[in-house]
Amino acid sequence: MAKWLNALITQRTNWNDHLFSLRFTCDEFPAFIAVQFVKIGLEQADGQILSRPYSLVSAPHQNYLEIMAVPVNKGFLSPQLHTLQKGDSFKLMSPATGFLVIDEVPKSPHLFMLATGTGVGPFLSIIQGDQVWSKYQQIVLVYGVRKVEDLAYTPLILEILARYPSKFKFVPIVSREGYAQGLTGRIPLLIENGAIQQFCEVEMTPDNSQLMLCGNPEMITDSLDILGKLGFSKHLRRKPGQISMERYW
Repeated sequence: MAKWLNALITQRTNWNDHLFSLRFTCDEFPAFIAVQFVKIGLEQADGQILSRPYSLVSAPHQNYLEIMAVPVNKGFLSPQLHTLQKGDSFKLMSPATGFLVIDEVPKSPHLFMLATGTGVGPFLSIIQGDQVWSKYQQIVLVYGVRKVEDLAYTPLILEILARYPSKFKFVPIVSREGYAQGLTGRIPLLIENGAIQQFCEVEMTPDNSQLMLCGNPEMITDSLDILGKLGFSKHLRRKPGQISMERYW
């Protein structure tokens, strides 16, 4: 049964002036599965709890919980979250929920995780665990942002690259400025022209790859169009395919 719990912030990370992460504890919060999300809430002056869902960046085995967020212009909750600091508290709805979990994604040689912005959070949760590494031979994290400063969690990603040098590939993509260490452009077009596949040196075909998409709806819609032309289809329990996705809004 869903219920509100009290969470305490233990760490705040500012990746730039708008992108931030909150690490927190909640002793009563039950176990969750990587990629699931939670409702974060703040009690208002009238006693109502203003809330919205956020994906967990942390992995299930860790002794803390973590989310990443941006203060949305004219948003109601995110600008308030942006003011929170270490030692502050907020409301956390239990339990976590969400169905874009690795158990639901079919096995294949390759797994591509395609994310934009804060949509990378669920994939960071997955790759910090053990399950995904035994299920796939090659794992590719494609992380698209507007500017280089928006590439959050780079130290964590580099740590995982060092841990799995033969199995893990990282493709950072910046759309609004040049980036010598990655690619420039938008994920759908870089799939279509083969730039992503060439950069990571991992083949992407319906026969050898599963794809997980999370982030901006425009990226997802355009990627689905391109991938459909390449022979990929949505994965459904009643009709297996190669594409699993989570829309953020």
